[in-house]
Amino acid sequence: MTLTITLSSNSINSLDLSPATAVIDKILALDNIASSEQQLCFDIQYDLEAGDPRELSEIPEVRLWFIRLDAKYPWLPFLLDWQSGEFARYAALLVPHQFNSKEGIQYNPEALEIFIMHKTFVLKDWLEQQNIPSQSRIKSMAKLLGYDLDDELFQML
Repeated sequence: MTLTITLSSNSINSLDLSPATAVIDKILALDNIASSEQQLCFDIQYDLEAGDPRELSEIPEVRLWFIRLDAKYPWLPFLLDWQSGEFARYAALLVPHQFNSKEGIQYNPEALEIFIMHKTFVLKDWLEQQNIPSQSRIKSMAKLLGYDLDDELFQML
């Protein structure tokens, strides 16, 4: 059951999280949040002027909205539909990067490493609070962005 958060230019420009909180709060009210794992996607309807070549992740207003969302729900990657690319898009909205016509998105390596480690720490704690096994999920998430997390890291945590 895929859930969609539809964002308008107005919501983004006013930093209004209510379209997201309405959907996420329903998920949080479920007895079994694990049933919503990787079920969330965004329909971003942000108005651009004709001929504006920017990707959504290059628009400061869109990035700022997602930074605010991430501050409220830092564990949100658990809910994002990874297979449809939602997690990669989410990362692009939060991590500085450049587009290369031949190689695609090129993240700032240090910023991406900080992002991955931050999400690792947040998700490990949050998933444990939810009584959901975390290690394999977090390792899979990191692998989507090209990182292999060692088992020793999880032993330290």
